[in-house]
Amino acid sequence: MSPALKASEVTTPPTQLPIGESVDTHPARRPERIPLAGRAVTLVPLNADAHADALFEGANGGDKDRVWTYLFDGPYVDRAAFHANIAGKAKSEDPLFFAIVDNASGRAVGYQTFLRIEPQHRVIEVGNILYTPAIQRTIGATEAQYLFARHVFDELGYRRYEWKCNDLNAPSKRAALRFGFTFEGVFRQHMIVKGRNRDTAWFSMLDSEWPARRAAFEQWLAPENFDASGRQKTSLSKLNRPEGR
Repeated sequence: MSPALKASEVTTPPTQLPIGESVDTHPARRPERIPLAGRAVTLVPLNADAHADALFEGANGGDKDRVWTYLFDGPYVDRAAFHANIAGKAKSEDPLFFAIVDNASGRAVGYQTFLRIEPQHRVIEVGNILYTPAIQRTIGATEAQYLFARHVFDELGYRRYEWKCNDLNAPSKRAALRFGFTFEGVFRQHMIVKGRNRDTAWFSMLDSEWPARRAAFEQWLAPENFDASGRQKTSLSKLNRPEGR
């Protein structure tokens, strides 16, 4: 930087250059270890003594090992090692782990986290999602995502909510779109996971988009959206589809 420049010339951008719109700079709140209760599931702070046994049995062995394919760890064959792993995750602040507890059985059927928590920029991500077969493709799986998103926007005050996944993980990418996230692109050679390359697909949801997304979630989750056999009448993908498409 030239020593001839004055301070005002350094700190004030020239008016002829495009700059972002002015934004309220108050920070968002950090998520805390509190329960988030729904009709089908409740999200509670992960606890090894309370949740490890059910998660171990629900997510390991035989075809259940598939749930770990795109995660950073697992599958597990040793119950004690898994318990120790869950205990370590329960202490983490970022990512911040929540168990997904089925309200009917009282058993943990998965977990998910808040991560890359940036209150200053009001940006937060949902990730490290482990859904055992018991919760996959159920109302509870969708409700768990709704409870997180509602907490992020309505209670914590974030302006950007992110979803990232391995670009080869087609079910995760479909889920992101179904939940109302917008695809933003692929970060090539973003990570090395379990000795393999990972290109990462990025998705986001903004606070300006949340009212419409919240309405779609709530319409889909409403009991009247399901028939006597539990089949949906209107899909969440249709509710989140841009008008006219």
